[in-house]
Amino acid sequence: MSERTSTKITYLTSEQTVDLLAATDTVRNRAIFTVAYWRGLRASEVGLLQMSDWHDTNTRLYVHRVKNSNSGEYLVSPQETAVIRAWIRVRGTDPGPLFPSRTIGRAVGRAQLHLLMRAHCERAGIAAPLNHFHALRHSIAVHLAEAGTDVSLIQDWLGHKSIMNTMVYLKITNKSRDRAAEAMYGNGKPDVDQRVRVGVNWSANKLPAGKPVGKPAGKPRRK
Repeated sequence: MSERTSTKITYLTSEQTVDLLAATDTVRNRAIFTVAYWRGLRASEVGLLQMSDWHDTNTRLYVHRVKNSNSGEYLVSPQETAVIRAWIRVRGTDPGPLFPSRTIGRAVGRAQLHLLMRAHCERAGIAAPLNHFHALRHSIAVHLAEAGTDVSLIQDWLGHKSIMNTMVYLKITNKSRDRAAEAMYGNGKPDVDQRVRVGVNWSANKLPAGKPVGKPAGKPRRK
């Protein structure tokens, strides 16, 4: 998938996402960016995560949503499990923000996350307009749509109350649309029913024998 943008949606390709995560410089930052991508977190939602939201036994994380979205508990990916466990070995298990800032008792803030995103994107060779934190949320949504995930599952994944907010990602990429196109294109030429429906005079579509397409006819001989 090549880099693409629309008026409202800016997202990373799968390859760019891998490059970004590989460019993280600390255990905490890798955990932040990995969880933010997979959970589709807004910057302000990262700071809402508490140590008590992580359930290591069944690898589930409770996500607190903002903007009147649906909060909920999610089974996390193996990638998230690995980085969260690595971070907790550094952080410890004391109560408080899962991702604290250097100020004791406070969670990492939106401004700091946006600075980290720009710094890590620069390290990964990812330029504007993709170097904003919200691009991670857009990216997982587009990647889920590309994988053919049902729109209702994407809605739940992102915590959208209205499915209309989710449908915007299917305007970018849509596996059902691709399958319909492939079914139409696979036949190679219209069948009889299509000829009738479209109303094309296919018998008039034949080229005269001996005049290949794309080659100009020779000059007429003088008599």
